[in-house]
Amino acid sequence: MEIKIICHHCKQKFSASTTTEIIICPQCRTVIPNRTPRKQSPPSGEDYPRKQSPPSGGDYGSSIPSLIGKLLKKLCHALKPATAPGLSSFVYPKSCGLDNVGALGNKRAVLCGVSYKKWKYKLKGTINDVFNMRDLLIQRYEYRDENMLVLTEEQPDARLIPTKANIESSLKWLVKDCRSGDSLVFYYSGHGLRQPDFEGDEIDGFDETICPVDFLKEGMIVDNDIYATIVQPLTEGVRLHAIVDACHSGTILDLEHCYDNNEQRWKDNKPPSGARKQTSGGKAYCISACEDDQVAADTTAFSSKTMNGALTYILIEVVKANPDVTYGDLLKKIEERIVKANERGCVGGSRILSRIFGPNITQVIYYPNLFLMEKNSHYLYHFLLV
Repeated sequence: MEIKIICHHCKQKFSASTTTEIIICPQCRTVIPNRTPRKQSPPSGEDYPRKQSPPSGGDYGSSIPSLIGKLLKKLCHALKPATAPGLSSFVYPKSCGLDNVGALGNKRAVLCGVSYKKWKYKLKGTINDVFNMRDLLIQRYEYRDENMLVLTEEQPDARLIPTKANIESSLKWLVKDCRSGDSLVFYYSGHGLRQPDFEGDEIDGFDETICPVDFLKEGMIVDNDIYATIVQPLTEGVRLHAIVDACHSGTILDLEHCYDNNEQRWKDNKPPSGARKQTSGGKAYCISACEDDQVAADTTAFSSKTMNGALTYILIEVVKANPDVTYGDLLKKIEERIVKANERGCVGGSRILSRIFGPNITQVIYYPNLFLMEKNSHYLYHFLLV
């Protein structure tokens, strides 16, 4: 059975199945909650791509549609320009031994993996992603375990569960009192979404978001806020690398320049509004799993046995095998592996996507992106998280 839908953003009219739990507008890709009453089906045991999907049971129960509706309404009517959060108010998690920022040295990292384990369409690879990235930082780049915050739903300390509040606090910790010579890493593996942009700072008209484990209750974390928290405060001599393995993650840091590895040229990502989005003298790099209008997936296509995010698994594999790889070559090698996997039908699948998001989603083909705050020849430099 089908229902008629009118997108509240672009006014596009289209049809959708009453059994589709999350509806995506085929014109502008806006997420639209399906308010048609329906019986919840049990999980089928299949692996689903990393897109927003409603939980079954847990704390939300049958109120899922109303919660999503309220959230979207709140975002549409209450979204305001981001301001830099008050960094001085953050208290370091005592369980991590991070109360004394002076003892941190010059390398620190926030690694966040959200598995949504109470959800029907949970992600099975994010825990593997986080600990693989942690091992890379320690073994290849000599980060210290005590200088990293690892947020997963398996953590015994409630302050390290990847809730919205905990992720925001961890990002504040990452850049607090940063100084010349510091190397910072933000890694995220989880669901990503996008929503209409009302500030005029997005070329495609959408803000990109990451989804904490409690985002249906507390809301998503918007790219504007991520920029204000970890990009804007970067002072001279500080380097930040963000690696985001999620759907719609292209411009998640709102950096102004994107390097197109296929065309070997820079593309402008400056806000149409004319707003200036800069650091305070430092450098910011972002490698994202896909473009703003693309989706990414958990897969066993590369490791054969364990679930992983495709970007994360290939990036780590390439860096370990090629210590002197450049940013440009890293993107090229990742893209080549993903293209081959897509040709074999290994990365995601149209049947699974259609089941979750409706018949308008037909395939998963995505490519990594490199974003920088300033346009230069960094794509020729060695990829170093230091």
